[in-house]
Amino acid sequence: MNFKTARILASVTLVGSIAAAMLPAVSGASTAKATVSDSTFNTNFSTMKYLKSVVAKGTGSIAVILPDTASSARYTEFDAPYLKAAFKAAGMTASQYIVQNAQGSDTTQLTDAQADIAKGAKVLLLDPLDSTTGAIIEAYALARGVKVVDYDRLTLGGARSYYVSFNNVAVGTLIGQGEVACIKAWHVSNPNVYVMAGAPTDNNATLFSKGYNAVMKASGYKLTFEGTGTWTASVALTDFQGAYTKDSSINAVLTPNDANAVPIIGYLQSQGLKPNTFPFTGQDASLPGFQNVISGYQCGTVYKPIWLEAQAAAALGIYLRAGVTPPAGLVNGTTPDSAALIKSLKHVKSVLLTPTWVTPNLIEKTVIKDHVIIPSQLCTNAAPTVKGLPQPTYKADCAKYGIK
Repeated sequence: MNFKTARILASVTLVGSIAAAMLPAVSGASTAKATVSDSTFNTNFSTMKYLKSVVAKGTGSIAVILPDTASSARYTEFDAPYLKAAFKAAGMTASQYIVQNAQGSDTTQLTDAQADIAKGAKVLLLDPLDSTTGAIIEAYALARGVKVVDYDRLTLGGARSYYVSFNNVAVGTLIGQGEVACIKAWHVSNPNVYVMAGAPTDNNATLFSKGYNAVMKASGYKLTFEGTGTWTASVALTDFQGAYTKDSSINAVLTPNDANAVPIIGYLQSQGLKPNTFPFTGQDASLPGFQNVISGYQCGTVYKPIWLEAQAAAALGIYLRAGVTPPAGLVNGTTPDSAALIKSLKHVKSVLLTPTWVTPNLIEKTVIKDHVIIPSQLCTNAAPTVKGLPQPTYKADCAKYGIK
């Protein structure tokens, strides 16, 4: 069986309501009929304690294999610590779970999976670098009776049992809508939008582009493309510089993550860029991204509550480790995988979460409320990112938007 599948388009279909579903009480967990679902997870991870009885029923370990640190800083800053916190809150010991990062290496991701299974892992939570590697890992796991949950990215042609992510077409739609709204708010005349894509090997990047391309094409603006797409910031800068050299009328940039926007904004600042004149978009709700947002160089960023995604994935892993079918209150949708070679794998049971577009006025009510961004770090005056430019004054920007 050939699991090296071609990269193809996939779309995400929501089934049911995220907020409406609630799990029945976990046996022995509480006399108060406590519930565990995507609507009851919280930032202090207290809901996970209701899974302790399920943890007690399981054997073996749960292994998490994250992809890299280049596509986003989120994997180090958020996913890894949140996943560990979720497992710990559920009563798992350090020997019952492991959280790893493949650091951008297909070989490392595969060998980590093989080593984890050899050491007794019963469940893998896999965020694949690409679908080819992901499908090979999942075939290897399937042959050894190990369950797999696709985490954040779907493995096209894979053999996982469940998928946990955000509605990634909706993420792209928010990015596109944010760009269009900002172009109007900043009074950009004759918009010529440089459209950047994420890495072509990442199925999420395909889904993001499906969302934002539909919005941008409907806008009637001139769109400019350069390169094949990347999650590497230095490559994003090189691609933009190539496009900008060819066409200096570019006056807006659509980027699918904050990390790609940062070096391009710095480059344009070195060329004399002024605030609120050249719209940028982003994703991942990063600290540098929000500093660009409050200082007028980025219109907004997509916030995906990773603490919610991590708990949902950990809960799925705990149920599968115990051989228990996850209740319907947790699994709220399906995701099509047209590359799947087996009919039963073409509609993947999924936990699909809702993203939010965050502009300066919403920072206090979202990421600060959720303790994702710390005001003292956001509002600190920083050293210049480009030689010869003045010190960024984020403290004044925070005061402007009531961030404290």
